[in-house]
Amino acid sequence: MRTFALHTLIGLLMLFSATLIATRAHASLEVSIGYVAWTPDPGPIMSNVIPEPEDAGLQGAQLAIVDNNSTGRFLKHNYQLQVASASELDATLDAARALHAEGVRLFVTNLPAAPLQQLAGEFSDSLLFNAGSYDDGLRSQSCLPNVLHTLPSRAMLTDALAQFLAVRKQTRWLLISGSTEDDLAYAEAVKRSAKRFGHRIVAEKQWSFDTDLRRAAQAEVPLFTQTREYDVVIVADERGDFGEYIPYNTWYPRPVAGTQGLTPVGWHKTVETYGAAQLQKRFEDQAGRWMNSLDFAAWLGVRSIGAAVTTLKHADVDEIRALSLSDRLPLDGFKGRRLSYRTWNGQLRQPIPVVHPRALVTNSPQEGYLHPVTDLDTLGFDQPESQCDLLAGR
Repeated sequence: MRTFALHTLIGLLMLFSATLIATRAHASLEVSIGYVAWTPDPGPIMSNVIPEPEDAGLQGAQLAIVDNNSTGRFLKHNYQLQVASASELDATLDAARALHAEGVRLFVTNLPAAPLQQLAGEFSDSLLFNAGSYDDGLRSQSCLPNVLHTLPSRAMLTDALAQFLAVRKQTRWLLISGSTEDDLAYAEAVKRSAKRFGHRIVAEKQWSFDTDLRRAAQAEVPLFTQTREYDVVIVADERGDFGEYIPYNTWYPRPVAGTQGLTPVGWHKTVETYGAAQLQKRFEDQAGRWMNSLDFAAWLGVRSIGAAVTTLKHADVDEIRALSLSDRLPLDGFKGRRLSYRTWNGQLRQPIPVVHPRALVTNSPQEGYLHPVTDLDTLGFDQPESQCDLLAGR
């Protein structure tokens, strides 16, 4: 009787162990990604500029969750996007803190530089993908050890434009900038790129008028752009106060580039090669609009997490970061080049489309711009130009 009972007990224990092993083998990996978004009120704009979609960035992150789950279901990986967004910055940050308190450690952010730095400091045990700030200081001075950047920096954008204009031998620039902090930052990036690629800024002017250019552009802009002869007008007007009225109204009949006219961007509707058309269509079916740079950067952030988890078979933050900063992350960005994160500042290497509103003109880097590692590092802050070294902890 005792032998029977002992055999029964052993059998039950073996059955329990087998059930436990089977349960673990078939358990799904749950990956929660926080999406944190806040955009400051731009204030009154003196033009008919088409506003940024209110869901810019979010739609890209949501599409990437669908893409992650398409691959993840075969590996029993389940991805969820949890959104922290509000009209006020403090409320947005509090919502992000609530996600962190619930255990979320992977974030994609659409935030200006200052609140991004604040969250990165508070969430030192997390990994954040910057999909909302073009700030050059984040890539050259701040050196946030737990932040990777999928959105190009301003320096990458202006370098992409400067390379193309050098190829076209349009080397004499008239620089016009607005007076906002972002406009001045873009203008500084333009001046850096001009020096880097052998251009000359023949004159620099700041647009400080409150004129309604919808009625006065034909009278005001020619006089404002009257100066020594230039090959191209470079505009730094990120908000769109005046830049849309510069083309075709300049003193000399010259092309306009920068934030308006011929524009370097992270993504654009006219990018269609290397499978991009299929991504564009899926996005438009989902969002009912075109995919823009913020959408694409958020998509890349979520897809980076998905690629790392698929490779590692788990979602450990430190190992995702280490894989992302190595040359082993299998990330496809539909740009015809292998994408990777720079080890010194966490910036995603990527070609930059240079477009006008209805067509792709070129992709930079331009042919002939060489680099000892990759020509993609001719765009933006190269390692010797940055104070950052994420692998060394600086």
